[in-house]
Amino acid sequence: MLRTSSYTIFVKLPDDKEDVLLVHGYTGAYDRVSGSVAAFLRSREARRSAKPLYGDWSAEPESAAAGTVSDATIDRLRDQGYLTELSPAEEETFFSRLAVKLHERALRQAPSYIFMPTYDCNLRCSYCYQDHMRTDCSFKHLLRSMRKPVVDRIFAALPRLEELHGLPPQAARRRNIGFFGGEPLLAANREIVEHIAMKAFEMGEADFWAVTNGTEIDAYRDLLGPAGIARLQITLDGPPQEHDKRRIYADGSGSYERIARNITMALELGVAVSVRLNVDRTNLANLPAIADEIVARGWDRSPGFGAYTSPVRSGNGKTDAKTTFSSWDLDRALTRMREEHPNLSVLARPDEGMRAKASRIFADRREVLPSLRPSFCSAHDRMYIFDPFGDIYTCWERTGDPNVSIGKVTPEGEVELRSDQLQLWHGRTVASNPVCRRCRYALHCGGGCAILALDQNGAFNSNYCDGFANRFRASVAEAYLEHVSGAGPARVQQRVCDL
Repeated sequence: MLRTSSYTIFVKLPDDKEDVLLVHGYTGAYDRVSGSVAAFLRSREARRSAKPLYGDWSAEPESAAAGTVSDATIDRLRDQGYLTELSPAEEETFFSRLAVKLHERALRQAPSYIFMPTYDCNLRCSYCYQDHMRTDCSFKHLLRSMRKPVVDRIFAALPRLEELHGLPPQAARRRNIGFFGGEPLLAANREIVEHIAMKAFEMGEADFWAVTNGTEIDAYRDLLGPAGIARLQITLDGPPQEHDKRRIYADGSGSYERIARNITMALELGVAVSVRLNVDRTNLANLPAIADEIVARGWDRSPGFGAYTSPVRSGNGKTDAKTTFSSWDLDRALTRMREEHPNLSVLARPDEGMRAKASRIFADRREVLPSLRPSFCSAHDRMYIFDPFGDIYTCWERTGDPNVSIGKVTPEGEVELRSDQLQLWHGRTVASNPVCRRCRYALHCGGGCAILALDQNGAFNSNYCDGFANRFRASVAEAYLEHVSGAGPARVQQRVCDL
């Protein structure tokens, strides 16, 4: 007997009280249907268990009363995956196998590499998850800079890591190389960063980027630009007065003006600069002022500039969770504020990227499947982070402790990987978590951040949802309306078959 697939997502459309947009969680199908067709599908949903292992099942939009649908409509719904003959258990098994296959494909992609020249930093931001390294003397031994012999043996080891991903050994290729810290672009690190770049170019081509606080990048002026460090993420936490309360030097002084000058310099050199604004309830009201500042400085007119908002997380023991936002709450707050402050459009909402991804659903059906996410981020398939001591990690929020590293690079340039830690990270997918396996959003969400899930639930292979169901439905609805209002194919505006 046909039943509604457990992975059917129902999206309300703001411009239409009658129709519903269907999105399928693993086939990539989308269709606009009448409320009665949506209710027909609702009436054939299997009943879920009362409560998942972590959290609650997300509420879904209600539909109109079920009506009679034609055989042609039923055939169409079956072809798109919304109706299935599989039992819930059989469909969960199929879903798990698909997720594993997608993850195996991701593991065959070329690795990306991140170098941490140092764990040290010249700022003391209260919400920093690494703050203990600079304030607790027991971590003082970590604060030295990477040395050239360590860099050399890391590059000698890269072909071995690439072989693990199915790439031919010693082949010259274009590598993705980032810098992270601590603060990677301290003036004191200039020599070692230049050495890393030199070694990368000796092995082939490379794309360089850095996550930096931007305070000392003027020391790297000749290394910045499309042919060098081409992309920077730099944080501002509001207009000067607010920023200088939050992102301070060890002596308590502010950093805004120096960072702002360096952002202007980087943009003039052709660097793509992404400004991140860490937002909580204490600085939300200052966002219109920083948006005005961005416009006044003309940054928004630079083709390589972008700015986005991200919620502060309470993960370092110093941040009051009551002051923080979920991604969904922050997104809604910014949406409301944009009505009164037009310049806020220069700041991307937390879910702007999700809406862009949703837009690809409607752009070309053939491109949907590769965009599905069997895991949350590249920490679970292809990211390798090298610290100053040659220890290897997969997540930059879990560095500095050799006990959780996935391995190390030996003095001989060999890679020694720890199978238990590697499997822990590379084995976390939506198929490894019983809640995610049954969630209709799982292959769009990827299961959420492992570290936030661990902090919230005490289990690495649990889910961290962060309001994803609401966020996804809102983003898909916005993206769909943009699509049908533009030059998209007329067929997507039609209902399924005769209903």
